Parts: sequence; structure tokens; C-alpha cells
Amino acid sequence: MGSANISAGLLLNRQLRSGGWSYFDSQQSCVESTSLAVLALGPDGRHASRAGTEHLVQSQAHDGGWPACIGDPESAWVTALALCALNTTNDLAVARERAFRWLMMARGREGHWFWRWKFRIADREVRFDPDKYGWPWSPGTASWVIPTAFSMVAIKQYTVCNRLAAAENRIRLGADMLLDRACVGGGWNSGNSVVYGVPLPPHVEATAIALLALQDEERTPVIRTSLAWLKQRSASIASAESLAWCILTLFAYQEPVDHLKTRLATLVGDGRDIHNNATLATAILALRCGEIIHPFMVPR
Repeated sequence: MGSANISAGLLLNRQLRSGGWSYFDSQQSCVESTSLAVLALGPDGRHASRAGTEHLVQSQAHDGGWPACIGDPESAWVTALALCALNTTNDLAVARERAFRWLMMARGREGHWFWRWKFRIADREVRFDPDKYGWPWSPGTASWVIPTAFSMVAIKQYTVCNRLAAAENRIRLGADMLLDRACVGGGWNSGNSVVYGVPLPPHVEATAIALLALQDEERTPVIRTSLAWLKQRSASIASAESLAWCILTLFAYQEPVDHLKTRLATLVGDGRDIHNNATLATAILALRCGEIIHPFMVPR
């Protein structure tokens, strides 16, 4: 698609000398932008993609994770996206193994007995089962939908040929957490579905990314209702990033997306009005759905 090619050229021009990409006009490389750009440019920008991959490997922290932006002191949720990017290559086994181990160790603070007790007994303003926990945005904080979903996708991809019991148990716990925190009418908010007794509305991106993590699971009523909500909502999405994630998810569920890709191409144009490089890379991936290997597809 022409819009994808033009935008890919623009994304190439925004690559930093380090090999990474920032979010906006900055010299600080950010792992989310870099990982998505590596995936988006893989087919046609092999040199740039290789440089981005090398930058990711060189930037991996001693604990096996990645910080949100290079230079930050603490590894974070973006480790899952970096592993998804590295999963597209057959080498870099050591870096991928270290990232996998970091994800296996990371967990929302509900994973600690004290916090489970607190959420169950003392803190009743939110409604969820604290025994079902996923992954946080950063260590020491509670589980959230998007980091949990990306971590599940990364682990499922990495262990597809050899899923040991520990990985299977961790995936099951994450899936249970997502299903437990679905919104009342389907879909997902960024975190909890009910706060102070008030049901919260679903968000497009959280719903789309959660469904990506659950694409190979049994089609429970929660998944079916959430997919139906996303399909219905797709007709009125005005955000390029939200529409891009919607396309990536609906394609994974074998739903028609050509009409959505046409609308996304109009929103993106030549890409110059999209200043966030993570958004631009996600849009390129969505526009190329069906032309390249889906980077968040989980083999069944």
C-alpha cells in the first residue's frame, strides 16, 4: 500500500545514529518505538532493522530487561515488546533467553501475599480477584492490561516449540487475570473494570491488545463479546494508533480489515502529521497486514 511505503521512508529518516528511535524529536532512544520500528521496517528496511535490533541487544540491561527509554535506571514492560521484535530472528538466542527470564520473574504486586491480602481485605474500592495477576508497567506496581497482554504474546511466541510447565502456568495466570478484569459489557479498560462500584468503559487499544494475547485461547463469552465490541467500535475510530491496533487484532481473528486499512491510509496520509514514531510504526504494521508476517501472531 502506497501510504505504508511513504510512511516507512519517513520512519527510516527518523532513525537515530544509535540505531534506535525516540518517541518524538529527541536523541533519547525509546524501546517501544525502536521495537515497533524494527518490526515495521523488517521486510524493506533490512539495514535499518538490523541496526535497530543490534541497538536493542546492546541496550539490554544486566537483569535481562529493558528500560522504557535508554538511560533510565529500571527495566520495564517494554521488555515484552523487545522480545517480540527479537522473536522475528532465528539468532540472538542469549538475548532472547535473558528477556524471557526477566518476564517470567516480573509480576504485578498482587503476586506478593501481602498485597493479595490487602486487596482482598482492606482495599475494596476496586473489583478484581487478586489471586489472578499479570504484569505491571514497572516493577513494584500493580498489574495492568496492556503490559500483561504484550508479555503473554512474547512468552507464547518464544516458547511455541517448547512450552515448559512454568511458562504454561504463567501464561494461564495472565489469561485468567485478563478475563477477570474485562469490562461488564465486553472489552477492557487499562486496568480494573469496576472502581467504587462504577463500571468503567472499555478502551479500544486495551481491548485490541488484550485480544491479541488471547487469540489462541478458547473463545469464551468474554472473548466473543469483546471481539464483537471491537468490531462495532471500529466503524467510528478517529485515532490512527487506535485504528491500527484494531486492524492488527481483527486480522489475527480472521475478520475483514481492508475497509479499515483504507480509512487508516487516509488518516495517515504521508505520515508527516504523525510525530510519535511508535504510532507511525504501528500504523505501518497495520497497513501491511496480509503482506508481511503478523508480528503479534501466536502460532497455534
